[in-house]
Amino acid sequence: MFARRFLVPLLAALVGICAILPASAQQAPEFTGIAGWLNSKPLTMQGLRGKVVLVDFWAYSCINCIRTFPHVTQWYEKYKDKGLVIVGVHAPEFDFERQEGNVRDAIKRYNITYPVALDNDLKTWDAFSNQYWPAEYLIDKNGNIISKRFGEGHYLETENQIRTLLGLPPLQGDEAPSTLGMVGSPEMYFGSDRQEFLASPESGRLGTRDFTAPTRLELNKFALVGAWEIGRENATLVGDHGEIRLHYKAAKLHMVASAVTPTKLEIIVDGKPQPPVTVQGSMLYTLADGADYKDHVVTIKIPKGSFHAFTFTFG
Repeated sequence: MFARRFLVPLLAALVGICAILPASAQQAPEFTGIAGWLNSKPLTMQGLRGKVVLVDFWAYSCINCIRTFPHVTQWYEKYKDKGLVIVGVHAPEFDFERQEGNVRDAIKRYNITYPVALDNDLKTWDAFSNQYWPAEYLIDKNGNIISKRFGEGHYLETENQIRTLLGLPPLQGDEAPSTLGMVGSPEMYFGSDRQEFLASPESGRLGTRDFTAPTRLELNKFALVGAWEIGRENATLVGDHGEIRLHYKAAKLHMVASAVTPTKLEIIVDGKPQPPVTVQGSMLYTLADGADYKDHVVTIKIPKGSFHAFTFTFG
């Protein structure tokens, strides 16, 4: 679970824990400062009175958000004709997520058909006093916020809250078990603004320098090798070739990255070559898709410059 203002507890930061908080009779604020609407004409909270509304804050490179999409899109298809409106408020974490074309591509990639509001300046985010990706606010027909959900999980509980507001009987069953608690690595940023896991002995402050890797890489540390420029949001390979080395504990390894031209990454996990991954567009890429939650050491070899690394995330 991403937290923009870093108030999330460590455990939640590690595993994307879901929390459902009851809401008092608080009126939902209006959509504010929206740069544009996709899949819909502009909507207002006042105009949605009489409908049950689920406001879903997301960012398209957020792995926790991506894992919720199948559930949210299923709710929309099941209940859109029964009085449910879902509004996805796209609240960017990185500058490239402010580009409408990138969001359009993501909507197509994840089969999102419900309305999406582009909250590029986080005005609606602030109006809701939101701090997390993903975050869902369930609003009744009178415009009151009934519940708040942060992070992943509790899908059956949320669906039954929707059904109750629609006047439908609850579904029976158990929540599907989650493996998120088995992930032992937090999100790791490459940019200077939030960089705290760099193990290279060289400075991770803004600027360009040659980086090296330590002989032994501690768990939940990464190292850069080669000539890299550290920016506020990312690290850019400026040499002809470079490497990233990482020691992590998770089954799946993801990276938010981009490249000026298609760049094929060579990926070696625990000494074993993995299928290469080609990076170009600014988005999340899966570098390793395993099944065990043991410690792993990965080496990512990058064959040319103008490659941008933003974050590592895990699953």
